Amino acid sequence: MELNHYIRLIEEELLPYIQLTTESPFDPILVRNQSKSWKLIGNGNYAAVFVHDANPDLVVKVYGRNVEEIKKEKQVYERLGKHEAYSTLYAYSDNYLVLKKLSGITLFNALVKGVRIPESVINDIDHGLDFARKKGLNPFDIHGKNVVMDNGRGYIVDISDFYKEGYCSKWNDLKKAYYRIYKPFIYKFHPPIPFAVVDSVRKGYRIYKRTKRKSSIFLNKIKQDF
Repeated sequence: MELNHYIRLIEEELLPYIQLTTESPFDPILVRNQSKSWKLIGNGNYAAVFVHDANPDLVVKVYGRNVEEIKKEKQVYERLGKHEAYSTLYAYSDNYLVLKKLSGITLFNALVKGVRIPESVINDIDHGLDFARKKGLNPFDIHGKNVVMDNGRGYIVDISDFYKEGYCSKWNDLKKAYYRIYKPFIYKFHPPIPFAVVDSVRKGYRIYKRTKRKSSIFLNKIKQDF
């Protein structure tokens, strides 16, 4: 399918038939999809991702909030260039991106379904993040819901925050949990873990990090005042 035709399908058969709403900053956006030809395959804190049977090798990422960030994500893809750990940007608009589809299961869903996460996946992500740093980017907000694995290889599906400054510990925290808890105690037998349990850990981690960040800011202010 030609790219222009694909974009026409987005404009005519997808965008008029979806609603993206938000209820909490800690939860993914809510998606109401009434399109008959587009399938929702994922939703995160800022956007939802759809695929069309006519071209299963492409996806469209539609922003549901912070739409102004789409320009920054486009710039990140342009600076990043091509690497096997990342998708490729083919087209963009004011509220969506057209990307190469990265097949696989997220690390979050692998825990829920009891699918083993091999160490090769962790290594692939590390190599991909090192590549981004060499391109002058700052890998940010890498966690179990925006990393996928397929046939033992790891891929990063969301680079929208790579333009941000500062240090983000999420990937290093995930690696610590992988080597200290997952690999020695879960990997060998890996029973399915209830969604509610995994999601509670995710939410608890986000709240903990946010509280810790606010506490650090408060303590620094006190030090400055004295």
